[in-house]
Amino acid sequence: MNWDQVEGNWKQFKGKIKEQWGKLTDDHLDTVAGKRDQLAGRIQESYGISKEEAEKQITEWEKKHND
Repeated sequence: MNWDQVEGNWKQFKGKIKEQWGKLTDDHLDTVAGKRDQLAGRIQESYGISKEEAEKQITEWEKKHND
């Protein structure tokens, strides 16, 4: 998945991201604004997981939503 596309279409992707990571609020997602590293940080913080685990989850999410 191309993160430039995600960033450009962030409003559309926010819903899909909230389905995967329901603890993330709209405020969190507005702050992230399509930045992959910031998304990983928010996931890490919200779920109490390592940065590596957050990155792994994002990679798995990307594979699922790659069209």
